[in-house]
Order: sequence, then structure tokens, then C-alpha cells
Amino acid sequence: MVDRRTFVKSLSVPAAMSLTGAPLAWSADEPAIDDDGIYTQPWFNHTSFLVLSEDLEEAAGEGKRLAILWEQKGCPYCREMHRVNFAKPKIRDYVKDNFTVLQLNMWGSKRVTDFDGEELEERALAKKWRVLFTPTINFFGTKPEATMAKSEVMRMPGYFRPFHFVSMFEFVKDEAYKEQQFQRYLQDKFKKLEEEGKKPDLW
Repeated sequence: MVDRRTFVKSLSVPAAMSLTGAPLAWSADEPAIDDDGIYTQPWFNHTSFLVLSEDLEEAAGEGKRLAILWEQKGCPYCREMHRVNFAKPKIRDYVKDNFTVLQLNMWGSKRVTDFDGEELEERALAKKWRVLFTPTINFFGTKPEATMAKSEVMRMPGYFRPFHFVSMFEFVKDEAYKEQQFQRYLQDKFKKLEEEGKKPDLW
């Protein structure tokens, strides 16, 4: 039996199209912009019903982790993240292969069902989760918990340069947060590169 999520996906417009059917402007230099004026990627999860526990379970079923990316219209650091970080094949492919990225608008009005079952608008959810600026990325474990605080395992508060950005995704995917802080993880990564006589190739 085909569930409603699979059915909706089968009816979805091509990834390079907006929900209105208009092609999204895309180039290597300038990121695509959606109907809300927010920079986006064609490979983000655009078919979510915005029931977060279901999104997490679906991601886990595909062997991926759920990452919720908060942005807002006119955010220069969001543009930089898309124009620079996601434009690098090594970063883009790693994130695509290992994460389901759900994008939310910090000031949006779409209704989202939180992990605790409360349904509220994006802007109210952002306030509830104490999302203060963009971009902010929430990373979650492999199983939904009763609250967001218990489900979230890491948070990227703001724009990170490419090396640090992809390192955070690796940190979450490898579940290194169970053993050490992110700063220590970075230090160990730098030390290993130094011992091997290498330099970060995604600086």
C-alpha cells in the first residue's frame, strides 16, 4: 500500500521548479530562491508534511539524519552558505548522502507539528526553540523523543566557513558528540591533517 507521503512525492513538481510551477533561477554563483524569497536547494526535502517526528523517522529509515535549517528573506549569511558552502561538490554530496534537510522560515506561517505534538506556525516554533538568527541548523538523533530538547543533539548557530561547516555534519553523522565536544573534534581533525602534511581543502 502506498502511504500518503509517497503518493504526494509522486505528484511533486520537478526539483528545479517552484511550487507555482515557475522555474527556479539557478547558477553556480547565485543560489535558487523560493516563493518566500529564501535561498534554497533543489535537493532539500520539499515534500514534508511538517510533522517533525515523522520526518525524523523517515530520514532514519533511509539511513540519514534529520537537519532543520532555519533561514529568512534577505539573510546575507544564508546566501553565503548557499553560494559558497553548498556550491562545493564535496560538501553538497556529503550532506545529500547523509542528511535529510528540512528548511524552515524563521518568520514563516506554515504550520509545523513539534516533537511534543504541538502544532504551531514556523515563527512561533522558532521562538519556542530559541532560534535567534539565521542560518541556524538543528541536528537530531535517530529516534524522535518526547521533546525537541531531547531529540536535538547539536546546533549550528550561524554561518560556518566550509571546513567547519562540513565538519559539523561529519561530527553528527559519526555520532562523535557522544564522546567529545565539537571544538575537540576540530582540533583532532586539524592535528591529523598536520601529521599527514595536509591542509584543509575546504577552507
